[in-house]
Amino acid sequence: MEAAIPLGLALPRSSTNICCFSVLLKSSPKLNLGCFGRVPGKLAFPPPRAVSEDRADATPQWQLDFLGAGVGSPDPPEEDEEDDELLPAEANDWCVRARRSALRSIEARGLAPSLQRMVSTPKKKKNKKKIAKKKDLKKAAAELKRRKKQLDAAAEGEEDEDEEEDDDDDVVDDLRDMDDLELRVAQFADGMFDEKRQRNREAFVQTLSRFSSAPSNRSREVSLNRSIVQVQTADEVLALAAEVIDEVAKGLSPSPLTPLNIATALHRIAKNMEAVSMMQTHRLAFARQRDMSMLVGMAMVALPECSPQGISNIAWALSKIGGDLLYLSEMDRIADVAITKVQEFNAQNVANVAGAFASMRQSAPGLFSALAQRAAQILQTFKEQELAQFLWGCASLNECPHPLLDALDAAFQNDARFQCHVSDVTSSMHQEMDRPLNFSRDQIGNIAWSYAVIGQLDRPFFLHIWKTLSQFEEQRVSDQYREDMMFASQVYLANQSLKLEYPNLGLCVRSDLEEKITRAGKSKRFNQKTTSSFQKEVGRLLYSTGHEWVREYAIDGYTVDAVLVDEKLAFEIDGPTHFSRNLGTPLGHTAFKRRYITASGWKLVSLSLQEWDELQGEFEQLEYLRRILDRG
Repeated sequence: MEAAIPLGLALPRSSTNICCFSVLLKSSPKLNLGCFGRVPGKLAFPPPRAVSEDRADATPQWQLDFLGAGVGSPDPPEEDEEDDELLPAEANDWCVRARRSALRSIEARGLAPSLQRMVSTPKKKKNKKKIAKKKDLKKAAAELKRRKKQLDAAAEGEEDEDEEEDDDDDVVDDLRDMDDLELRVAQFADGMFDEKRQRNREAFVQTLSRFSSAPSNRSREVSLNRSIVQVQTADEVLALAAEVIDEVAKGLSPSPLTPLNIATALHRIAKNMEAVSMMQTHRLAFARQRDMSMLVGMAMVALPECSPQGISNIAWALSKIGGDLLYLSEMDRIADVAITKVQEFNAQNVANVAGAFASMRQSAPGLFSALAQRAAQILQTFKEQELAQFLWGCASLNECPHPLLDALDAAFQNDARFQCHVSDVTSSMHQEMDRPLNFSRDQIGNIAWSYAVIGQLDRPFFLHIWKTLSQFEEQRVSDQYREDMMFASQVYLANQSLKLEYPNLGLCVRSDLEEKITRAGKSKRFNQKTTSSFQKEVGRLLYSTGHEWVREYAIDGYTVDAVLVDEKLAFEIDGPTHFSRNLGTPLGHTAFKRRYITASGWKLVSLSLQEWDELQGEFEQLEYLRRILDRG
């Protein structure tokens, strides 16, 4: 007997319903579709016998899917095998009963395989490579998170053992979704705006550094060092270092990022920047990259294990990359470590470290005292350039290297051994104390300016240096070249200081040379003065004090911001560049200018930006100006 299906049956228009009825109609052309009437509100086909629980358990999955009783569906209602009447719940599920009736008809005609192929969902082939990659990523993420929690707990002195681990999938998603902008903001200005991010970065750096404790792989270290040296740009060096950092973070051990390679990477980045004369804004943007911040952090961790040359290279590199705007805490760290190893420094290390701190306006009295003592001990190994650079560094930070000055006076007593050349001469003192000293013109200028700044123009060594200026008789000093201007300005200030502070020495240069130097030193070709908003604001209020001020008044080689000519009162407005950035002490050129103006017979009143910022409102600022002028 043919199975009867009502024409008026309103089944949902799902793909399963359409498939089952399509198979049924194709398999039974003579299907009696008119034997059922349509009774409103009631289904008009005989109810099928319910399937027992044991039978439901043995039903194939594709049939359960067809009947709508797959995974997650409620269990089929139990029914008494002897009772043909359906339970109330199943009687209301007319769709399931219709599907069962259709299924029995299809099975009776041997078309079950066709329906199975229609109903069964083809299984997707799993990508084994993606699965393996995801597992590795989960494992690495879980390991990094575990180590991070241990480090954080150790740093805070407590560890919560009851803290539950997050799901590995969540860790992977968090790592992938981490906002790059958030990282950049967190690392801006050395992490000042996000202390938590900074602590996490330091903890991660500490984690990376632990991998280097394993036995070293010498061949890999040498290969990495060679690769760092061979690349031609700062970006390539950083990319190479970042790649190795990622490998170490994933568990590469032993790490090829030895203290030597870290110092070499920073040194090559700075050297490549210098080679292309990279603008300061580009250097600062480069320094704030995440990978660069990580590399500098690793360098700070590795400092105690660095050689003196490595410490010198790192200090020099940071001064070229960040200038006087970045790496304040890092330079303090370098100073602390350098003091512990200063007895191992050679002349080049001493000169480079002093030059780096000076160019960054980073005061370090303890370090410079130790460097001066070390320089005096190894004086015979200094080259002329190294000596000039170290003296310039000390003078720039207003640090007087008394031990070195005493050693120079004792070692070089014969002025016949001093010579001067226009260009640099590559030579050294290496225990050749009887040979002439070949100073270049620029070195002479730096040494003369340094002795003037630190107020030691009556030293015997300086007297010998000053007399070598007579060799410039045949040389032209022009205002067309920056080098000539720098030399002329330095020598001019030293000459004026000799006149004002040491007139008894009678060491002024010849009149013809003095004329050339004075003319070139006063030229404004390469010395354009800029007025800051701070100076403009103070200058405007100065006129409100009731005095007749003269702006931009020249006193010999210096220009003073404002003066009262009749009262010989000079007023100086000193911005941040006049002070060390960490201690706020006056730099060498500021202290020398103040001393020079005072020696010229003027009363000097100075106002710093820090003092000005502490004042609230224009009225308070004006009252402060009146008070300091009265004291002056």
